[in-house]
Amino acid sequence: MRTDPFRELDRIAQQVFAGAQGTWSRPSSMPMDAYRAGDEFVVSFDLPGVDPDAIDLDVERNVLTVRAERRPQDSADGVEFQVAERPSGVFSRQLFLGDTLDTDRISAAYDRGVLTLRIPVAERAKPRKIAIAAAGDDQKVINA
Repeated sequence: MRTDPFRELDRIAQQVFAGAQGTWSRPSSMPMDAYRAGDEFVVSFDLPGVDPDAIDLDVERNVLTVRAERRPQDSADGVEFQVAERPSGVFSRQLFLGDTLDTDRISAAYDRGVLTLRIPVAERAKPRKIAIAAAGDDQKVINA
């Protein structure tokens, strides 16, 4: 899996522009953990305060796109924020998945602000044993 190498640069730029302008229209990226657990990859995204209905997942070829929107907090007339550090707006992240993953069987769950995706390893990519027929009746099994 590959991720965006410019994520840290975006974070620093946001801090600089937010300090100068109060808020900046481009929201930060969503933090992510990814690991392999047995025959599947697990990817978790932090999306606190995001309504599950505001999350979109798309797979096109081997590119998985996660898009989420955190709507700004409602403020009544006459309310003036003193501090507004929680970003709102649209968050998006793309993961480039290897050919060995089964993108047709991705499952997603959202619990307490964490979106967890489970991506199984494709059957064709799993190690398997191949039987070799010998000249006699005996067969020898070799790991492939």
